[in-house]
Amino acid sequence: MALYECVLLARQDISSSQAEGLVDQFSEILESNGGKVTKKEMWGLRTLAYRIKKNRKAHYALLNLEAPAAAVAEMERNMRLNEDLVRYLTLRVDSHEEGPSIVLQARERRDDRGGRDGGRFGRGGPRGDRGDGGPPRGDRGDRGDRGPREQTEAKPAPTATPAPAAEKEESPA
Repeated sequence: MALYECVLLARQDISSSQAEGLVDQFSEILESNGGKVTKKEMWGLRTLAYRIKKNRKAHYALLNLEAPAAAVAEMERNMRLNEDLVRYLTLRVDSHEEGPSIVLQARERRDDRGGRDGGRFGRGGPRGDRGDGGPPRGDRGDRGDRGPREQTEAKPAPTATPAPAAEKEESPA
């Protein structure tokens, strides 16, 4: 039997469990036609590079398949009929990769970096300018309190004076 990889994108407004149900549904179709799914990976809800059928995000899933061509054709026919799928791509490969895919490896590396501990832009950590335990600013001593504000003499606001109306010369008619 031939080896295939299938990546499918499900609509953003279905739940993760419904997306997993779709993957299981297509796996059952494949198995009923003499194929088998060797690996299932749910990549989760991810942002699309561009809008597809008015969707900005989609649930991604990867399937490694070992099946005859007729089983894959039947699975793709059902994928075309399903309204919850935005896109799918099935490729024939020479061999399947062992272990997690590149997408899951990147997610694991991201998780190793630690959490996002605040900040609007995910930088987190103490800034040092709010007395929150940041590094001491040795280059600036205590500047003390601010002095009283100097009173400056207020200038009167300019008043707008209307321009004199230009007199029109009447031409003889």
